[in-house]
Amino acid sequence: MKVTLYQPQKGKQPKITFVDTGISAGFPSPAQDFAQKKLSLDDKLIQNKEATFYARVQGVSMINAGLGDGDLLVIDRSITPQNNHIAICYLNNEFTVKRLAIQNKKITLVPENDAYEKIEITEGTELLIWGIVTYVIKKV
Repeated sequence: MKVTLYQPQKGKQPKITFVDTGISAGFPSPAQDFAQKKLSLDDKLIQNKEATFYARVQGVSMINAGLGDGDLLVIDRSITPQNNHIAICYLNNEFTVKRLAIQNKKITLVPENDAYEKIEITEGTELLIWGIVTYVIKKV
């Protein structure tokens, strides 16, 4: 699985209208008043703007974790990697997204699809954990 990285644009972004009453997944209530506010997804999804990047997923090795081909990832480089985090890793001159398994200073990159093999990080392997996935944005 490959990951294409890009950084959010700097400067003031236009805000999108936000209906703050919730959208019913059952029967709609015609009596509800709709309170409209302006919403910036940057304000909701990004804690550290200088350390946050977006990436688009290419492939299906993480499909069982809810990351599908074409999904947009929000990645924070300021988060300290920990066991079970989903991380963007730079391995063998390629970016990849995998779940981290960290035990007793041993790191394994774990795919979330049984068709793919785990990647054991051994001495001499150059691995850069580039950032931690904080959100996934899907197109339906």
